[in-house]
Amino acid sequence: MVETPAGQRVLCLTRGKKSELVVGDRVRWSTTGDGGVIDSLVERRNLLFRQDEWRTKSFAANLDLLLILVAPEPVFSESQLTRALIAAAAADIPVCIGLNKTDLPGAPVARERLAPYRAMGTPVIELALKREPEAARATLAPLLAGRTTLVLGPSGMGKSTLINLLVPQAEAQVGEISQALNTGRHTTTSTRWYWLDGAETVDETGAAPRAALIDSPGFQEFGLRQVAPEQLAGLMPDYAAALGHCRFHNCSHLHEPGCGVREAAARGEISPTRQRIYAELFEELSQKRW
Repeated sequence: MVETPAGQRVLCLTRGKKSELVVGDRVRWSTTGDGGVIDSLVERRNLLFRQDEWRTKSFAANLDLLLILVAPEPVFSESQLTRALIAAAAADIPVCIGLNKTDLPGAPVARERLAPYRAMGTPVIELALKREPEAARATLAPLLAGRTTLVLGPSGMGKSTLINLLVPQAEAQVGEISQALNTGRHTTTSTRWYWLDGAETVDETGAAPRAALIDSPGFQEFGLRQVAPEQLAGLMPDYAAALGHCRFHNCSHLHEPGCGVREAAARGEISPTRQRIYAELFEELSQKRW
């Protein structure tokens, strides 16, 4: 589905058997009868993707922000969170963590778990999307203004609640697009774009960019096969801050003597949980098969 600068949505076919297009892509296309055909892809500013054991899964392109939702219940995985943060860093996409359901009893523990991420400079905002929707709207408005934001997170963290709060017409938009595509309304494997201001036109000059949200399916796994093991430390801010002080230029930061990163960890500058996650990811990426 292609949206024109005038806000018209046109169902287009792609040339060739395989489509590499994702939500947020800019394309050149031609009219064919009552539809169109995509001729070429405009160069992307960035592309966020993850990989599982079998295939690459592209999420979206040309993003200004990745908003990762977590919550006290269900308990979020720091490994999943770290993987998403690394993927964003590898694609050079700014990121913000949204701690939702702060009205629940488990919120203090969740805040404590996120303390190392705050310390390393990752913005964290607090939300109670269901209990305090207007306060959440006020918190999110300046963050999302003028940006294209992908909302990411495991199922149950509040992505649908956030979308319905900020885009009341979301269900109508999904129904309209699904009818055009002849697909089911409740497909959970698709990624969708919503204009936050309800505007029907796209400003191509860049003078007044409109805010948009991209909703993504929940995930339980988040592979990083696009990242080489030697790149890993540089994509983790707490590790990156300690780089450049190792005795060996190819230090893995796991067992070598004279490792500046391990010395930083001994000083308490890198949490034990982050050390464990780094070790697990380094081993995983070292054993990957292409």
